[in-house]
Amino acid sequence: MVSIYKRYGFIGSINLLFNIIKTKILISKNARLLRFPLYIRGYKHIDWGINLTTGVNLRIDADPIEGLTDRKILTFGNNIQLNDYVHIGAIYSIIIGNNVLIASKVFISDHNHGTYSGNNQSSPQTAPANRELSYASVTIEDDVWLGEQVSVLSGVTIGKGSIIGANSVVSKSIPAYSIAIGTPARVIKEFDFEKQQWIKVERG
Repeated sequence: MVSIYKRYGFIGSINLLFNIIKTKILISKNARLLRFPLYIRGYKHIDWGINLTTGVNLRIDADPIEGLTDRKILTFGNNIQLNDYVHIGAIYSIIIGNNVLIASKVFISDHNHGTYSGNNQSSPQTAPANRELSYASVTIEDDVWLGEQVSVLSGVTIGKGSIIGANSVVSKSIPAYSIAIGTPARVIKEFDFEKQQWIKVERG
């Protein structure tokens, strides 16, 4: 308690205590700390995992498509940390693994307003809000770190132990043990377990 007081001060410590109490009563007894204010839609469709910690102004929209209303569509693993202003939108399936670290202002979504490739593409003459939703599952595996203002789009898997640099847009899957940056995100380094080093990816 003394170390908490030194870190947060008197008012900060009291506020932290109230947030812990509200987390246990209103969200999940298994969560560690959700900082209020926050916005949660579709509480019953969320598996909160164990020891989840968040910053302020978390926004979660868990609004399942027809036929999935009986199950969890957003699953948190254990020991996840989310920072301020994270927004997660799920209508089909988002799975976030264990020990994932997510920086502030990160956006994760498994759906999109309309379809813009392949067959039956959406018309620009249809208002965006009226276009049929397209969706595909998102998986963020264990030990992933997402930097500030990263966007993770539908149909993406981010492999175990990978790092996504700040301001990147992940529109395609990233293999395990990689560092990826940019829009769209591309792999720039991979971890070499023999050398125990991150090695730059050479591209032709």
